[in-house]
Amino acid sequence: MRHDPMLAILADLLRRVDGLAGERGHVSVVRLRDEIDRIRHIARAFHLDSVENLAGTLQSALSLQGAGPVIMSYLDLMRDAIAAKMPEADVIAMPVAAKPAARPGAHLIV
Repeated sequence: MRHDPMLAILADLLRRVDGLAGERGHVSVVRLRDEIDRIRHIARAFHLDSVENLAGTLQSALSLQGAGPVIMSYLDLMRDAIAAKMPEADVIAMPVAAKPAARPGAHLIV
């Protein structure tokens, strides 16, 4: 079987996006910004314009609004844009475990 380097890049991007989605509520804003920046750089290097644009827009939203519910919408859009480049059989839905509700007075970190 022949190894497709682009498929490996797309799988890495999906892993990164799904990882952030799975950690919602438990990832610092600094780490979130760093990981979104990595995704944007990888997308740029491999000419995945739609993913790069979404990551850049999410970075801007984080700068203006901070972390919040908008993040999941952008992560879903980035996942869809990455999945559109992959053969259908290679896209596997990543289950996202439900996170416990925050305690009163707890800080929300997305």
